[in-house]
Amino acid sequence: MNKLVWEQNFLASNTDLKLWNIRHGNDLLDNNGNPIDPGWGNGEQQYYTDHSSNLYIDEFGLNLCARSESIEKDGRHFGYTSARLDTKDHFSFCYGKLVVRARLPLGQGIWPAIWLLPQEQVYGHWPASGEIDIMEAKGRLPQQISGTLHYGKDWEHQIVEEFSYQFENGTINEFRDYALEWDANSIRWLVDGHCFAERRQEPGVMPFDEPFYLVLNLAVGGWYDNVAVDESALPAIMTVSGIWLYQ
Repeated sequence: MNKLVWEQNFLASNTDLKLWNIRHGNDLLDNNGNPIDPGWGNGEQQYYTDHSSNLYIDEFGLNLCARSESIEKDGRHFGYTSARLDTKDHFSFCYGKLVVRARLPLGQGIWPAIWLLPQEQVYGHWPASGEIDIMEAKGRLPQQISGTLHYGKDWEHQIVEEFSYQFENGTINEFRDYALEWDANSIRWLVDGHCFAERRQEPGVMPFDEPFYLVLNLAVGGWYDNVAVDESALPAIMTVSGIWLYQ
């Protein structure tokens, strides 16, 4: 896994988001774009927009900014806005080493994530075709991150395998390299080159042998860390300076 096959350099002067879908709203959608669950299925409180106040590129990289902002949409009121984008239908991969250099925000109720979803739901609807969370963080725990697998035949029988890591020095509010090494035999999670978890693949049991696309998002609230949102932590900014895929 030493050949660079895909790169997003958000520090370059000619950076654009042509390979990314910028998502809107608060609803989890089905394959036809119909809403099936509010809060993106996780009780999240933010409304995603493409506004320059929520998603922009500056000298530090690509910024996803969560704000305390009142917005009325579809007869519902939301107290927060933020950003979510993904590479579905533009870029997906099966196996390799993906590295995302990011700086994450602090604050209770702030939930940044870097993760993968299946390009084609070969094994069925979520969670049957799987989800790989490269990095999730709880803003109130500045020295902790987690990597997670989701799979199982249906919602009621989903399997969640979460692996957490505690930094010895520093916090998530510094640029760090969050990486996933994924092959037919195992899935490994790394931060700054240190492998903190490994899960052996189980063919026929686990669905992680198909192409997945990349998702970046910054949520506010939600069940992942079901606590009150610290309003003083907003605006909260998740910054991604670069992404590299090696195979």
